[in-house]
Parts: sequence; C-alpha cells; structure tokens
Amino acid sequence: MNKLLTAALAAAAGWAAAAGPVRPPAGAGQFYPPKARDIRALVDRELAAAMPEKLSAGAKLVAVLVPHAGLEYSGPVAARAFALVKKGDFDEVIVVATSHYKELEGAALYPGAYGTPEGAMPYDETLAKRLLAGSPLIKANASAHKKETSIEVEVPFLRRALGPVPLVGLLMNTQDLETSRQIGRAIAKASAGRRVLLVASSDQSHYPSGGVADAVDGTTLLSLRSMDPAYFWLTNRLLLNRGIPNLAVTYCGEGAVMAVMEAARAAGADGARVLGRLNSGDVVSERDYNHVVGYAAVAFLKGGAAQPDPLTLSPAQKKRLLVAAREVLAAGGRAANVPLSSDAVFDLPAAVAVRLRAADGSLRGESAAARPEESLLEAVVRRTAAAAAGPKPVSADEAARLKIELTVRGPSKPPTSAGQTFSE
Repeated sequence: MNKLLTAALAAAAGWAAAAGPVRPPAGAGQFYPPKARDIRALVDRELAAAMPEKLSAGAKLVAVLVPHAGLEYSGPVAARAFALVKKGDFDEVIVVATSHYKELEGAALYPGAYGTPEGAMPYDETLAKRLLAGSPLIKANASAHKKETSIEVEVPFLRRALGPVPLVGLLMNTQDLETSRQIGRAIAKASAGRRVLLVASSDQSHYPSGGVADAVDGTTLLSLRSMDPAYFWLTNRLLLNRGIPNLAVTYCGEGAVMAVMEAARAAGADGARVLGRLNSGDVVSERDYNHVVGYAAVAFLKGGAAQPDPLTLSPAQKKRLLVAAREVLAAGGRAANVPLSSDAVFDLPAAVAVRLRAADGSLRGESAAARPEESLLEAVVRRTAAAAAGPKPVSADEAARLKIELTVRGPSKPPTSAGQTFSE
C-alpha cells in the first residue's frame, strides 16, 4: 500500500492525528468488524452485557489480564475487565501482549500509535523512552508488530473505556521467568509516579478438550492469586509436563502475564480477582469442545479485602487428601498415577510432608519436600508412598493401624513455616 493511500485511509478512519507513526490495523474485518460504527456497536454491546463487578472498599485497579481472540469470541470475557476501567482513572496505558509471528528474546516496543478503523490510541513517547532506558531487554521493533493483532484487539475497548489516552505497546513470547520479571521491573520503574493502566493480553490453554481446558485454566487462574510470577510459572510447567493430550500451551502470553504481574506487584497490587472465564467451545457459533482455546479476565488490585493463599484448604479438601493418602497405604504403599483433578487446588504446586504415626503417637515413617515440585494431590500420594517404603517398610497389617498426618505449604510459606497440618 503506498504512503498516499495509507494516509488517506488513516484520515478517513480518524486515526491519522495520533502522535507518532501510526500502525495500520491488521485485524480489521477478521478479529473485529471493518467499519468504525460496527466496532463501536459491538464493543458497547459487550460492555453493556458484562455483569457489573463491585470491588471491595479501598480496592484500586492496577492491571488487567484480558484475552485477545476475535471480539465475537473472547470479547464478552474481555469486557468484564474493561468494564472496571473508568475514564479519568488513568492517563496512560501499557499493553504487554503475545508475539505470535516473530520470536523475541525480550520485549518489542512499537514506536508509534496503534490504529483501528474506529480510531487510534496515540503514542506515549515519554513513557516509551522511560521503558527503553529501563532495560536492554526492551527494544523498539516496529516490524514485530506488523501482522500481530494481540494489542490491536484491545484498542477498541480501551478507547471506549478511557478515550484516546496515550499508549505504549510491547510484544513478548518468552517463557523465561527471569527475563519476564526483569521486563516487569522495568515497566514498574517507568510507570512510577504516573497513572498508568497495565494490560496483559493473553489467551489461556490451547487445543485441549473443553473439560480439560476448564480444569487447566481454573488451576492457572487460581495460581495468580499468589501474586508470585515464579509460582504461576511453576504451575504452568507442572501442567505442561503432565503430557495432557492436545495441550500445546497453558498461556500463549505467559511472559506478558508474568511481566505485568511483576510490575503490578511493584505498584502495590496484592490480589488477583478472576472476573470471567470461558473457552471457544462455549461460543454459540463454535460449539466445538474437542479442541478449544481458553479465555479469562482478571483484575490485579491494590488494597481491599485480603485474599487467602490459593492453597488454603477447606475441611472437605483436607479430608479428600487424607483419603488419598489412606488409599496409598491400602494399596501396599504403591503410588498410582494421579489424573488432572476437577478441583483446581489439587493441581496447584505444593510442598507436602507426610508423617505416619503409630497408635502411641511415635513416628513410624516420614517423607517431606522442602519446596513445591509437584501438584498437591501428586505430592500427597508420592510422599505417602515414600513414607511407607522405608527405611523400614510398613507392612499391610500395620498400615491399617497407622495414623496419617499431612502438612501442606503454599507459595507464600517459607520452608521453615509450619504450614497447614491436619490428620485423621
């Protein structure tokens, strides 16, 4: 497309006046309607349909996690987050999104405005300079953004929620924890003292069946409540290492989510609230539950009611874990394979200690992990088997008379903490 034609289209669409070189839209007509009035109508309809959320007293929105599929697919979920974004609350936006087309070592910054047929988000040159100066991992790279839509699809929502406030778009596709955290710290430093909304743009699990997607996505969303990028990263690794059929990724924007979480935490965010979740199989026009993509909206909040550790267990959950340990003893100390659970807490990483006690209270066998290395239910099963195995193996007759005691530590508990201890 020649420059004159591009300029003419830009002027007609209303995004030529945005500061900096305007990135022409790549997803119009595919990820959202091609005409401005139809984009506005769709976004307004989805925002109006979003169930209103009431934040607890004193809670302040710092960041959101939103999906980035076509707006007819993931838009209803994204609207749940953008409905919390109020005009006047933020002066600037940083969107950290997935790079699907170009492999990146760090983060690629677009040095210009982001356009759609409905309008643009102007370029925040001052904020961009602060980001570029904050880390060598962040580099200006317009070519990485040429075909990518994962930032672009958020622009219509942002324009309706905030108006055309300045924006800086970053693309990432690293799964490296430390790289993501360093970028997050650079974002936090660049945003310090400014009213910046942080946006992580990422879909969730890719291509498992609908039921599996619900279980996997429920687990990773629960891990976000820890506000710990390392715990979120470990949760994803354990799920991917299970060999779940057709599960290609847990988050296509894992790096973006970790970076935004790190930045949000540095800005004072102390909780993550899930606002909505579905998968592509739930969309009326699709109804294919064999291979789905997960979508979720999350708010990262500062202040308000404190959230419990994601591994805080209910009485029923404690009972289920004790039953699982008892089943291992009844099976002669053999640890069976542990399938994905319908209760997300059982698939979270956990450090578990199992103690087998005789009738007089003396310790008969023990096995403990210093840090989370497997899922909670897997850890209970395998630690029980190890406790029964030695150094003096527990006999079948003896096993029925032993009392089981479990200690579970969540992500916020150091190895020296007592954790949650419970027994039969």
